Amino acid sequence: MELTNEYIEEVVKACRPFASRGKVIDHIPDLDQSHLTNLGVTIVTLDGETYSAGEDQDNFSFQSISKVILLLMALEDFGKDIVFQKVGMEPTDDLFNSISNLEEYGGRRPYNPMINSGAIATASLIKGTTVEERFDRILDFLRKITENNKITMSEEVYNAECKNGARNKALSYFMESTGVLSSQESDAALDLYNRVNSIEINSLALAKMGCFLSNHGRLIGGKKQIIQAENIRTVKAIMLTSGMYNESGTYAVEVGFPLKSGVSGGIVGSVPGRMGIGIIGPAINRKGNSCAGGEALRILSRDLELSLLHDRNVQHL
Repeated sequence: MELTNEYIEEVVKACRPFASRGKVIDHIPDLDQSHLTNLGVTIVTLDGETYSAGEDQDNFSFQSISKVILLLMALEDFGKDIVFQKVGMEPTDDLFNSISNLEEYGGRRPYNPMINSGAIATASLIKGTTVEERFDRILDFLRKITENNKITMSEEVYNAECKNGARNKALSYFMESTGVLSSQESDAALDLYNRVNSIEINSLALAKMGCFLSNHGRLIGGKKQIIQAENIRTVKAIMLTSGMYNESGTYAVEVGFPLKSGVSGGIVGSVPGRMGIGIIGPAINRKGNSCAGGEALRILSRDLELSLLHDRNVQHL
């Protein structure tokens, strides 16, 4: 299948009806059921070509896709050994905001950095003397890898995250009670997590983020190693096993490359050595993943032979 804008338009048209299987989350400002059938898909290749269709200009909040950035920066700041003393790297069948799994997993650490408790723990490892300084570092990094200096945080979304964040507060305080977080870390890590979740982004920026991962930590056409290749490999491995919540195994089989979703309906995809994919489809299923976006990924993977297990892609692993 040839990759063209017309082809992406066909994919968007075919996948819009799948949005009826889900609902738009109701606590994020400027997002309601009127956005149910919205779907935007953008692909950026490592050759610098961009293909896009649908509501690809819509801005939406980062939400759990932020967990990829938090993990990247924590690994750069402290290294794999320190990061994975605080959070595990195993998949889980529990929901992304589960409290019970903190009592079950060895050492009472979060299972992995792609669930809420794991991301809060990871946020505590970002270097900086204040929450504001740490957030500014994250924002600067995100702007750099997406080549978009206009990316910013939505104050309205941030206020809503804080107002509706009782469960995440519970996760943070539980981890404080078990020693995963110190009393000095818990509130600051939660606040940083809320701020990063509230960053506004679009499908093009997500596709460029995915392309950065696909290019092993370098910008398109660039030779400078911005993130160590070893840390990029670690993040992509965890995205593959845990990035789509407790549907990650299904996506590993049916799509076959690293992904991370958010409850605003965004998905970032990274096809190593080939492309980055950004999707927005606000109607999500009960597990927190975009219904129309997920179907688009299945079609793209099949038509463009994107699965890492396909013969043409093995060389990029």
